[in-house]
Amino acid sequence: MSGATDHLPRLLALVPWLLAHPGTEVSDVAREFGITEAQVRADVNLLWMCGLPGYGPGDLIDVTWHGDRVTLSNAETIERPLRLTSDEALAMITALRALSGVPGIVSTEAIDRALAKLEAAAGTAGVADRVVAAPESGTDVEIVTTASNALARGRRLHLRYWVPARDEATERDVDPLRLFTSDGSAYLKGYCHASEDLRTFKLSRVLSAEILDVAVAAPDEARRRAFDADLFTPAADDRLVTFSLDPAARWVSDYYPCETVQERGDGGLIVQMRSHDDDWVRWLALGLAGVAVLTEPLDLAAEVRHVAACALAAYQN
Repeated sequence: MSGATDHLPRLLALVPWLLAHPGTEVSDVAREFGITEAQVRADVNLLWMCGLPGYGPGDLIDVTWHGDRVTLSNAETIERPLRLTSDEALAMITALRALSGVPGIVSTEAIDRALAKLEAAAGTAGVADRVVAAPESGTDVEIVTTASNALARGRRLHLRYWVPARDEATERDVDPLRLFTSDGSAYLKGYCHASEDLRTFKLSRVLSAEILDVAVAAPDEARRRAFDADLFTPAADDRLVTFSLDPAARWVSDYYPCETVQERGDGGLIVQMRSHDDDWVRWLALGLAGVAVLTEPLDLAAEVRHVAACALAAYQN
């Protein structure tokens, strides 16, 4: 627990705990938080430099040492429990209801308990009862359940998967590594043996799924990448493409993992990203027509212009 993402939550939890347990021995604090005594001392020595603006003697947290015992005071603002606003509570309720609508991925009992507590504490005068988060239509419950069972059993999946960029159904064997949801849709990340790399599959596009009597055998590197935060996970040797985005298309840099993002000067962006599928790049470029231009590679940009010209000609005939 040495990273910044672990350190701040620990400090925020440490302050109210020490306020509630004055004069506690360092060894007991270390055992409570699962850290070393040296880390406890480092955390506490950092806390005495924290406080309210003004940063005078009466504004900072007071730390008192009595041998190996530590006591905190003058930190009552952090002692108060977190209070969610109505908007924050409703946002969490909406997210939890969307998650509970995806079968086979999460424990609905845990979701229901969390929802009950949030709705009871939201104080929204019945507004929470009107929050409805419908799952994405077209997601087959049996597909989700099959993928979940394969993941739990460590077995390979045979998928028949529709690729919208090419408008075709593909057959592939996949080692399932992770199931998750994003914006109400269910996804599977797995090692695709056809492409010999990690791929993300939207479960609403899976036409059929069959569990094979073969144990998963994904490379360790793919297993690590499967838990990246990004929805799409490109490989290092995927083709590098460049888009010039108008302000209306800035969302692309947030939705897709980009290697470089450069401000264009007029509110737009120039982004570079990697893709293993030229058809997908063409599909994205055509979909962004009017607000973005594919500039590199030159051969692919020329193909996009040709496809767009043919489409316009077809409308004129």
